[in-house]
Amino acid sequence: MPPRWPRKPDRNDPAFRKLDDRMNFATHVAIFAASNSGIWFFDILKNAEWPWAKWVTGGWALVLVAHAVYIFAIANYSQPQLTSETPTKSPQG
Repeated sequence: MPPRWPRKPDRNDPAFRKLDDRMNFATHVAIFAASNSGIWFFDILKNAEWPWAKWVTGGWALVLVAHAVYIFAIANYSQPQLTSETPTKSPQG
């Protein structure tokens, strides 16, 4: 059974943002694993020696590592600061 969020989902909620980003990362990992296992399965099955397979796997792995670094080290999940600035009226109107 999928996890249930206890309140109305709101992207401004830091806990929801963190969970949403981690679920997107998990989806990214799953698609990476499925796609690359298929590429390498057929590469080995057919003795194809596809030179692009290494580049696809390596490039995608670097993107996946960058995504992980952002999610787990860089992303700021604190409450967004709302400014209470009121718009100033121009002297002409």
